[in-house]
Amino acid sequence: MSTLTPGGAAVLREASEEIVAELRAELERAAAVRPEGVRYELLVEQGDAYAVLSRVADEHRADAVIVGASQQAGHRLIGSVAVRLVRAGRWPVTVVP
Repeated sequence: MSTLTPGGAAVLREASEEIVAELRAELERAAAVRPEGVRYELLVEQGDAYAVLSRVADEHRADAVIVGASQQAGHRLIGSVAVRLVRAGRWPVTVVP
């Protein structure tokens, strides 16, 4: 709904860019701790989480998918992204609380 207000889309885009920058910095710090380094790739995609994660996992031939557990009560009834990924059965899925 906030994208329907004047400037709402710009505010969301700016917030998204800030979050991505913070995440990139955290990944770089974590990778630098290991003497041998850690290979990673940060992908930023928009869309339905299940559809995007499934597509990216397939495209990159992922060995596994790791996702956070949903805290929303409604997901117990209709299923969360994690549940949908597990049900797809195409990769091992680890759900982190």
